[in-house]
Amino acid sequence: MAEKNLDKKQELIEKVIRVNRVAKVVKGGRRFSFSALIVVGDGRGKVGLGLGKANEVVEAIRKAIEQASTSMKKISKQGTTIPHVAIGKFGSGKVLMKPAEKGHGIIAAGAVRAVMEAAGIMDISVKCIGSRNPNNLVRSTLEGLYNLRSHEWIAKVRGKSFQKKVTQKDDQENKSNTNSK
Repeated sequence: MAEKNLDKKQELIEKVIRVNRVAKVVKGGRRFSFSALIVVGDGRGKVGLGLGKANEVVEAIRKAIEQASTSMKKISKQGTTIPHVAIGKFGSGKVLMKPAEKGHGIIAAGAVRAVMEAAGIMDISVKCIGSRNPNNLVRSTLEGLYNLRSHEWIAKVRGKSFQKKVTQKDDQENKSNTNSK
């Protein structure tokens, strides 16, 4: 059983977003401590956030990774993108996320890009509105991702039957349509 836990931890994608040094002034001088903001994901739709604080950078990162891996939640994906437009809000930070076609890539700020890569989302356009603080950006991004709903779930709630549309364009049809115009 210990081997299975090790394999799971090795599969996880860990992205360090920010390491912050904090100084506390005391009688003898300054005492430094560090905080680390980290996102952990499996690349297949599970992602979590961790914030670790310690007197050493390595220990702060370890604590953050531990916290992030225990707080991982499943998000709804559709292929390599998200199923619909989503807005995430946390504090004064807002993030507008739009799905994109395959091959579009991740168009996002650094902190948001780390979250998308850890979650396994490869095609998305993101606009950050309001706060540019990495803490607020990451938390608002995760808020928006956690609130995503799949097309199947929406159809089920509405009492409709969901049939996946597969659009395959035949090269012959496309050529005949362009020649006739």
